[in-house]
Amino acid sequence: MIYPDAKSWRAAQRKSVLFFGMSGLGKTHVSKVLVQQGGWFHYSVDYRIGTSGMYSHIKDNLIAHAMREPFLAEMLRADAIYLEPNVHNHDLSAVASYLGKPGDPAKGGLPMAEYIRRQSQFRIAEIAALQDDTETFRIRAQSLYGYNNFICDTGGSICEWIDPEDENDPLLTKLASQCLLVWIKGDAAHTNDMIERFDRAPKPMAYQPEFLARVWGEYLNQNNMSEEDVDPDTFIRWTYAQALAHRQPRYAAMARHGITVTADDIHAVKTARDFDALIAAKL
Repeated sequence: MIYPDAKSWRAAQRKSVLFFGMSGLGKTHVSKVLVQQGGWFHYSVDYRIGTSGMYSHIKDNLIAHAMREPFLAEMLRADAIYLEPNVHNHDLSAVASYLGKPGDPAKGGLPMAEYIRRQSQFRIAEIAALQDDTETFRIRAQSLYGYNNFICDTGGSICEWIDPEDENDPLLTKLASQCLLVWIKGDAAHTNDMIERFDRAPKPMAYQPEFLARVWGEYLNQNNMSEEDVDPDTFIRWTYAQALAHRQPRYAAMARHGITVTADDIHAVKTARDFDALIAAKL
């Protein structure tokens, strides 16, 4: 770890942390607290994915849909209008809508082959945002804007692209050399709450290819249905709890390269001083 103990953390002139864990446990909350207190630069991996790695894919999809409407198609060909995704740091609807859900096209589903293609695009974009851009933005935060402290706020799917059991995993070792890895861990009550929230409003997610292939095959077999019969929202609701269980041991293995804090610990942070004390206590 780049800060092996509390003393080195407190003495550091420049602090860099990377938050990981399931969405909804406080990564963005604590990032906002630190930014508002001053002295911290917030690098959102999800926002970077939407404005860089996935941007052209989302834009092309918007144009493809618009071209189905004769009036818009004529305007686009004449270069009289343009379409651009609007990705916000707090609202990644453009990314989620593009990722989509597999199943019945009449219910808004995508063919599985297309769904897999978009999942692959997201995986490539997220790895680039982590592997290439984290250090770039860490350096820019200090050299351009004068921020000594840096937050890498990752998406819940970071653990899908890392082999956490491999001590030499290239992405994991690179990130650990740049930032203190901080797992924000939820308990059973948090998990149940996330499942309930997801059930009310299911959202697209990114999955490890092997996991997706397994749950898709199981769902089709258990329900004796073909791809076109699948209700997209029903499938991703069914998959969500399994995805949480699949990710938990992967996060735990990643945490061996850093520290673990609870979601309750994070939500108790009200100031930058609170955060410094929490990290020092865990080290």
